[in-house]
Amino acid sequence: MNLRKMKFTALSVITVFALTSCGGGTEASNAEGFGNIQKELKSKFGDDAYYTDLTISHIESIGNVVSVTATEDPESLKMGEWNLTNGDWEQTSEVTLEVPEGSKAADFMFQLNDKINLTQLGGLVEKSIEALTKEKSIDPVLSMAFIMFPENGDISGAKYAVKLEPKTGGTSFTYYYELDGTFIEMDY
Repeated sequence: MNLRKMKFTALSVITVFALTSCGGGTEASNAEGFGNIQKELKSKFGDDAYYTDLTISHIESIGNVVSVTATEDPESLKMGEWNLTNGDWEQTSEVTLEVPEGSKAADFMFQLNDKINLTQLGGLVEKSIEALTKEKSIDPVLSMAFIMFPENGDISGAKYAVKLEPKTGGTSFTYYYELDGTFIEMDY
């Protein structure tokens, strides 16, 4: 199963779960809130964990839902798909990766560190909300923020994405950024 298909499946499961769950707390959709999510990930998986997927969805009734595919041992080729909702972790599946012969599995994964970090992604959520509010005169909220990591493992192709929607519903707007925070484009 390719990573994009797995991501879609995981997000579908999260959405169904989130829409059928009872209310709970909310997590701020800003740099500080995302920094707290990064701390939670490091607490769960360790400072040296590797990821192939990391998505933060925001559901108004329950707050942020974090979906990750993570491992502490990349060369085992075994990863777990996990969801964090209302402070509770649940493993949804186990994934076995296939990498080209002679390759290191870690070369196709990323870590949370100075190059890729959730505090910066949270800051970009704030920046995107501010830009959309000014440009379109709407009151947007975070729908989803995620790290787009290329399947070939080339970190220079990695990007942050922030998807916003008006509070009242309607068209979604997705902002794309380089890892250093440089704006690439907005798509809707």
